[in-house]
Amino acid sequence: MINITNLKNGIRVVTEGIENVQTVSLGTWVGVGSRYEARSENGISHFLEHMAFKGTATRSALEIMRQVENVGGYINAYTGKDMTGYYVHLLKENMSTGLDIISDIVQHATMDQKELDTEKGVILQELSMYRDRPDYVVAQNFDATAYADQPFGRDVGGDPEVIRTMTSEKMLEYMHRQYTAKRMVISASGAVKHEDFVARCEALFTDVNTHEGQACEPAHYTGGFSYVNQPHEQVNLWLGFESESYASPKRWTAKVLAMILGSGMASRLFQEIREKRGLVYTVRATTDPDSDTGMFDIYAGTGEKEVADLMPVMCDEIVRLADTLTDEEIDRAKTQIKARLLMQSEEISSHADRNARSMLNFGRVVSDEEILKTVMAIQKTDLSLYAKKLFAQKPTVAALGPIQNLMSYEDICARLKG
Repeated sequence: MINITNLKNGIRVVTEGIENVQTVSLGTWVGVGSRYEARSENGISHFLEHMAFKGTATRSALEIMRQVENVGGYINAYTGKDMTGYYVHLLKENMSTGLDIISDIVQHATMDQKELDTEKGVILQELSMYRDRPDYVVAQNFDATAYADQPFGRDVGGDPEVIRTMTSEKMLEYMHRQYTAKRMVISASGAVKHEDFVARCEALFTDVNTHEGQACEPAHYTGGFSYVNQPHEQVNLWLGFESESYASPKRWTAKVLAMILGSGMASRLFQEIREKRGLVYTVRATTDPDSDTGMFDIYAGTGEKEVADLMPVMCDEIVRLADTLTDEEIDRAKTQIKARLLMQSEEISSHADRNARSMLNFGRVVSDEEILKTVMAIQKTDLSLYAKKLFAQKPTVAALGPIQNLMSYEDICARLKG
């Protein structure tokens, strides 16, 4: 059962009690991520997530980890474009310990300059690790092309030069400016009693800023292409179109379409490009919704020679999709979405994360039943009309590797027009 209460300072608390479990997953989710950063701050949200674990007024970094692991718990965090999450999963009898630590790190992180300087090296190593991966680099190039010259298109991990010049004062100022009560959701799932949990939250979350946080710049889709010729074994390729935000009624139409086109081994792209032609090992289509925009994107990795055949086939499959949809593949896509939702619902920690995300995006918890009702109501005509509109847009193409045999962006655009 899901319960929601607003604390006196405006923080929203959502719990979902689950019977016959012995653990609880809980955390604080903040509606702030990399898109809230100025160019001179790029990476500060991610850096702040790291620094929250590096000590508070009453706990050292080692004490934070020991207190969690001494009771068999697991603590972690993540940063995205729109939000940052801090969470812990532990035995139900240790819930108060977990909540106390989470409340401490999001309110009282000291941002000690010595710890900060040490962590710079960790983050720079993390960025270097990812930038040695062509699939990661081409994904970043894709975002930077789809949303050019704006925060939404920048790397969540940050700009190395910004990271090198980060100071404790900048971190604390950013946290004060953006970590506000109205942007916070405390979420717990598992063996949790709502009234007791709320009372504990009310007692612990007393030092949160209550002013209005600084708004982010709206996302503006630009599209275009990024071709980077490098001597890799494979060409890593992304092709995408602007799609639906979280709040869009067409979000699940886009999802069903992506499932049909490129999700799973029975999907069109997998069958045509890998199974029949042997052009790739991996090809997939996904949707990626955010608060005010979203992407429908296709990823593939292929060889230097194979890319000449890959792109025309991919474009042709996209063009023919709207007029050749079948009842069988529509039903299969809907069933896949249903199965994934229900499988995910069996993971306790996913409940806390999902409910927090839902609260930040919708102001309420959207149930699996509501989602499935929407998905099951989607008709073939809905999918066909949406596909024609979606793929008529200006595409974004990003490629990295030996690209000399890749179709030009102009030829891709022309081929997508049919």
